[in-house]
Formats: sequence, C-alpha cells, structure tokens
Amino acid sequence: MACSILWRSRHINAWHRVLHGYDRGGPALSDATRLTATVPPELGGKRLDQALAQLFADYSRARLQQWIREGRVWVNEAPRRARDKVLAGDTVELEPVAEACLRWEAQVIPLDIVYEDEAILVINKAAGQVVHPAAGNPRDTLVNALLHHAPELEAVPRAGVVHRLDKDTSGLLVVARTLSAQHHLVAQLQARAFEREYRAVACGVLTAGGTIEAPIGRHPVHRTRMAVVRNGKPAVTHYRVLERYRGHSLLAVRLETGRTHQIRVHLAHRHHPLVGDPVYGGRLRLPPGASDALRAVLQAFRRQALHAFRLGLQHPLSGEPLSWTAPLPADMAGLIAALRQDAGLPAEGQPEGDQPGDADDTGPRDA
Repeated sequence: MACSILWRSRHINAWHRVLHGYDRGGPALSDATRLTATVPPELGGKRLDQALAQLFADYSRARLQQWIREGRVWVNEAPRRARDKVLAGDTVELEPVAEACLRWEAQVIPLDIVYEDEAILVINKAAGQVVHPAAGNPRDTLVNALLHHAPELEAVPRAGVVHRLDKDTSGLLVVARTLSAQHHLVAQLQARAFEREYRAVACGVLTAGGTIEAPIGRHPVHRTRMAVVRNGKPAVTHYRVLERYRGHSLLAVRLETGRTHQIRVHLAHRHHPLVGDPVYGGRLRLPPGASDALRAVLQAFRRQALHAFRLGLQHPLSGEPLSWTAPLPADMAGLIAALRQDAGLPAEGQPEGDQPGDADDTGPRDA
C-alpha cells in the first residue's frame, strides 16, 4: 500500500501537498538518497529555504525547513541555516526523509501505457478519471492504478506524477518511477522545457491563432474556480486554428506555463469557452439551422472538449529528446465529425497534426 502525508496550504482551498513513503516499517527513502540541484541565476541572493522551495517543489516549505534544522541540507558540501543566502551556481544537496503515513490503495485498474522504461511511464489518461486520491475520491484513481502496476511508486512523492490533468481532460501525462527521475522532470517542467500540446474544441469561430498572456488565480467569489485576476500567477497559452466550423473551432493549444485550468480559463476569458465545459461557460451553442444530429451530439457532450495530444521531454537518464502523441478519444472524434459534417467538410479529412500515424509514437523527436 502507498502512503501519504497531507499538508494544507495557508491559502483557502489550495490543493493538498502529498508526500509518499512505505507503510511496512522504515522510511521509503534510504539514508543514502540525496537530491542535488544547482542554484540558477534567478534564485541567487535568496534565503536557503526560499530557494529550496523552488528547487524541490514536491516538498512543502515546512518540511524543507525541518530538514535544514536536522542537518539534511548542504550548500557546497556544508550545512547551512534557513536564513543563509545562496548564490547562483551553488550546489545544493537535500536528503529527504519519508514518514509513516496514511495508505493509498493499489487497485487493478486498466492503464493505457504509451511508453515505459526503468525511469518513466507515459500514460494516456481517460476522461472521467481523477489523478490523485482525495477525501472524495479515495479509490479508482490513476494513482491507485499506477501503484498496482508499479509498486515502487509508493516511494516517490505523489506516486511519481509530475504534472496533472483535470478529471475530465483526457490524454498524456508522464510519471517518474524514481526520485532522481522525478527531480529531473520537475526541473524541466519548471524551466518550461516540456512540450505540451492539446486539442480543444472551442465555442465560436476564431479568425486566427495567437497568444493569451494573462495572470491566473482563484476566482474572488467562486473559490473552487480559477479566473484571470490582476494578482494571479503569470500564465501564457499559445493556440492555432486547425479547423473552423459554422459555430465552433478546433484548436491546437500549447502551454508555456501550467496553471490550474489554464486553457479553460484563458479561452473563456477570450469569450471562446470549451465545448461542454460545465464550469467556464461551455453551454450548448448551436450554429444557425443546426441539424437535429448536431444538436444531439452537442447536448450529449458533457465534459470540456480538451485532450492532451502531444507530450515531449528529455529523458531523465539519457537526456534524449522524446515525444509521444495520443489519438483523440472516441467522444471528441465523434464531436469533430459532427461539426465537420454540419460545416460541409469532407468526412474523411484529418485536422493538421492528427494523422493516424502519429498515434503512440515513442521515438525521439525529429531534429
């Protein structure tokens, strides 16, 4: 069984930070386990605890401060205090410790594994599946399935999940099988080195592609929602139009940052919410003279029309650039087919970048 320690953020409704360890006696991390990072220029001059929070984002600041006090953090091979300043180029070492904790259950749940080796797993997540167990979803999550498939993930924070997808978003995500792999992948994510491209069906006809650069934070009134707010975190979304229909658009969307609900919030902010999005305004919108068939398809589509289509990264062991794609799930493919038919487009056409040969590509990215 897997374990988790839940730590609440000081901010209302912030999601739980989860650390994992063994529940069979002894810590999940051996005394020999150390994580190493080099202080980048932008963190030079920061307090050690502040820099650690950026370098090792999988751990809470409270835990990092505790490990500093316990002498489990070194800067250039010497122990330091939390308030000591670090310099660009400093080598920081961390010896994390797992604790006895609550259990996450391993379950026999089918996984669509796109790629697997000793360091990483790439999963094609189905829409409707929650990634992490929580109070309302302790079972039947992606993590429950991962723990059955790869029991060693109980020794990795968040069961190795590096980035998340919303429950009703389908598509690709990467899982680290070791602490070292997770550290490398998190560093790539923070450096915006991941390639993450989505397919989205938006309401309205967009005339051209573009970039949305608008800060995202908690909605000031509806605290379970996100919104474009002045004091939010920087967020950048790039999009291009693949196909235009009579009242909708098929988009290729690329994330530069990874804020909660970022694509959904940004497109809704531009008055082009995703079809089916129950939170950000994707209500039923029909083009003039829409057929009964199109109406039925749109009414039956009950999730945001969003699919994580392409994922690219550098392998944490070899450094080799890798890229994978996942074909559109049946519900989105059916939605697009109905929109194409309504628009008079040939049924056999394929949107750019969605050719059948792209599916489940596990090879290196082309140079």
